[in-house]
Amino acid sequence: MNKSIVSLTIASLLASPVFAQENAQESAQQTDSAVAERITITASRTSQPESAIPATVTVIDGEELRKQLAVADSLSDLLGNLVPAFSPSRQKLTSSGETLRGREPLYLIDGVPQSNPLRNGARASYTIDPLMIERVEIIHGASAIQGMGASGGIINLVTKSATEGSSHEVVAGLSAPTSNTSEGLSYRTGYLFRTAEGNWDIVAGGHVRSTGMYVDGNGDLIGVDVTQGDVMDSESYDLFTKIGYQLAADQHLELMVNHFNLQGNGDYSPVVGDRDMGIATRAVEQPSEGDPAENEVTTATMTYRNANILGADLNWQLFSQDFSALYGGGTFATFQDPAFGTEIFDQSRNDSNKLGSRLTMNWTKVADSPVDLSAGFDYLRDRTFQELAQTGRKWVPETNFHNWAPFAQLRYQQHGLTVSGGVRYEYGRLEVDNFTTLHSYGSVLVEGGDPSFNELLANLGIVYEFTDSMRGFASFSEGFSMPDVGRVLRGINTPGLSVNSFLNLQPVIADNNEVGIEYRDHALTASLSYFRSDSDFGARLQADADGFFSVMRERTEIDGYEASARYALTNDISLGMSYAKTNGEYDSDGDQQVDTELGGRNIAPERLNLNWSQQWSPMISSRLQWNKLFDRNIYDGAAAINNFDGYHTFDLQLQAETRGYGIFSIGVENLTDEFYFTYYAQTAGADRTNYAGRGRTVSLNWQYAF
Repeated sequence: MNKSIVSLTIASLLASPVFAQENAQESAQQTDSAVAERITITASRTSQPESAIPATVTVIDGEELRKQLAVADSLSDLLGNLVPAFSPSRQKLTSSGETLRGREPLYLIDGVPQSNPLRNGARASYTIDPLMIERVEIIHGASAIQGMGASGGIINLVTKSATEGSSHEVVAGLSAPTSNTSEGLSYRTGYLFRTAEGNWDIVAGGHVRSTGMYVDGNGDLIGVDVTQGDVMDSESYDLFTKIGYQLAADQHLELMVNHFNLQGNGDYSPVVGDRDMGIATRAVEQPSEGDPAENEVTTATMTYRNANILGADLNWQLFSQDFSALYGGGTFATFQDPAFGTEIFDQSRNDSNKLGSRLTMNWTKVADSPVDLSAGFDYLRDRTFQELAQTGRKWVPETNFHNWAPFAQLRYQQHGLTVSGGVRYEYGRLEVDNFTTLHSYGSVLVEGGDPSFNELLANLGIVYEFTDSMRGFASFSEGFSMPDVGRVLRGINTPGLSVNSFLNLQPVIADNNEVGIEYRDHALTASLSYFRSDSDFGARLQADADGFFSVMRERTEIDGYEASARYALTNDISLGMSYAKTNGEYDSDGDQQVDTELGGRNIAPERLNLNWSQQWSPMISSRLQWNKLFDRNIYDGAAAINNFDGYHTFDLQLQAETRGYGIFSIGVENLTDEFYFTYYAQTAGADRTNYAGRGRTVSLNWQYAF
């Protein structure tokens, strides 16, 4: 499908990390137009100049990934540092509460959905090790381009590809806090092989990590999350293979398989804090109850490309994903059932299996006109259930979802004007057998059914180049997602309901509008955009007494601003900034008029990121970045738990490229050892989740290629 189905501005692409100057002198010698023409966003499912996209797109290239991972501990940390519209990282295994522009993003690996919208276990950012990622493509805002789940945007993780000839890459690193160093010691090592010889191209590698405990700015061990799961005190590994074969001059076949496993050690337990007293939840060395949290994910794709079939460029991908996530547990009231005894400890496991097909055909310059056409057909089958692992009870019944989606997109481009538009038809059918809810919900018998949904999603975008350096854009796009069916089904406590008649299972349709302007010349790139996202029947998450979230179906309205800029002071020095502010309200009384502010579980805080990059010599470079999260004090009464006391952190990265010995880097996260409570801890409102953020942490990394 044409990139222009995504409805936002290209401005942030040009001011994004892909343009961070690895060498400002080299960057200055290139024209911005030349750079723009080389960038292809694979998440858009077609190849075209990025200058034609009416979309906000952020590209984090491989070099920027490596630099950020010298100070960031995970993909969500990295996104928080570079994409202000993305919520601050929870610094836990879960990504619950992390949104993009106030809505859930859809994670992809080479276009394969990693998110599980039927029972969103919030583990989608932990399905592949960053060593296997070549770049990250982020498309901001609701879009139907990749189908179900992208109400907040798309985060596509593009895996590494083969290079001409053969190459080997070895990486190693260790990190530790500057206090409690022994308990906080972490290490990692990996190997990657790439070759392209004759008709074959191969990439294969593996990576292992051992992660110690995190320490806050006061020198205390940060509390482990024994409910959602934690990356602290864990071991993980990733095995990756990509094999391609050139069938003919214009035909290529490729197989990719990635297996990721993260397993907690369970050696630490939390000491619950006190939110009102400002006491953080800490950790002590004591085995936690139950089995340690785990993520095990296998993603596979088979992709066939034919550059000349019926006059079009064809791309056909078959994919599968097996996802299994074990969460921590507790003696929560939700888990109690007299049939199993008293004070029952239990923990949940979420299992999901996806099979799918994505067929895309692109025709360029149809009949020698300035019109391009893209069309295709997508299919997805998602089978998901959630069980209580210790007692074998089904918490969420097995749910099958079938989704068919044909689409078509046109783009006209001439004389500095690009107009694009298209439609995508979504048909989905949900299949659920009769089931009984847990005892705590009343052991309610719910009649199964197979409700179906269909939606025609439209998009329209315009980009106009006022001059060679300035252009404006305006766009409209609709996104389609399901409202976390598992949360809805498991919480039914009213007798006599049937799956066929339960309106809370209706899909979420988000209407996204955006306007903006972008400027670029040899030294400066800058952008400013305004967005608005409305849903007549949205899906807001609200916690119960146990801290488990239920889905509230209400009208929601979200809007905000994004701005970014980068300026090259000299050939060796560049300064950058990015800013985002998001606002949101929902309808609390059912009159279809929004009247209440969305809380921190749904909306990210106002944020400003500043950075300074310098090339000190041909071998030595550095980057200093400052992340500022602003206060939010707009709530009264019981809603005051959503208020937020902002904080700021500095990160420093130093890199030395040696001749013959590889690349060495030193990263320092939270340089000033600031003590703070994370954004989620402050807005979740529970003592047991009152986690402090990581204090000063130093990382040493080495990369050697031969």
